[in-house]
Amino acid sequence: MELQGRNVLVTGAAGGIGSAIAEVCAAQGAQVIALDRVQPGTAAQPPEELRERIRPLSADISTAAGCEAAIAEAVGSFGTIDGVVNCAGVMRRGSLLEVDDDDWAFSYAVNVEAVARLCRGLLPVMREAGYGSIVNIASQWGLEPAGGHIAYNSSKAAVVSLTRSLARDFGADGIRANSICPGEILTPMLQQKLDDNNISESELASTIPLGRLGRPAEVAELASFLLSDRASFVSGAAIEIAGAQQVGI
Repeated sequence: MELQGRNVLVTGAAGGIGSAIAEVCAAQGAQVIALDRVQPGTAAQPPEELRERIRPLSADISTAAGCEAAIAEAVGSFGTIDGVVNCAGVMRRGSLLEVDDDDWAFSYAVNVEAVARLCRGLLPVMREAGYGSIVNIASQWGLEPAGGHIAYNSSKAAVVSLTRSLARDFGADGIRANSICPGEILTPMLQQKLDDNNISESELASTIPLGRLGRPAEVAELASFLLSDRASFVSGAAIEIAGAQQVGI
């Protein structure tokens, strides 16, 4: 129960990595606001024993108004927020000649601007408390870009840089900021990609030295560690969780 007494906001929490993070944080004692665009009740429900600690919230954080509403609801519900995990993300595939302005704008609105807006809104609360942990979900492709995903690659690289900037600018206020850079994690998004391209899980796993795909729960354990006091001297890090896979290999 190392997050006992902590209040945590998790975005993109209706499925995949985000819902796993919300559940792990709740299992470790945190009160969690699980934010997503989907309406409460339409997403998969957490285990019954965790439901009293997970409060669903619907908001469209691709807009400034949506971010402001989410911040107001989170702070209004708990009074303070000790940790935030920015997990919401979108992927628009294609090279620069294949993605259009709408693809580009939406990728940055969700993957970068929402992260910055939510952090901007919560930093004063954390600064007043003298404590806070920010965990931003970037990507292995934000460290080493994959072909044909320029909007996603560059937006996730921006998340890594934004996170390091936060760590340097607000460390003196007791606020830590780290990014997690997952590789091939078996989420619904990845499963859809495998299905669309007629690729089996074992085929993709053969490109990973550990011989398997990652699971959302493994990313969630890393996120909960970074939120906890066990990571009290970890800040400004971009932690790859990819089974030693090299991009493009």
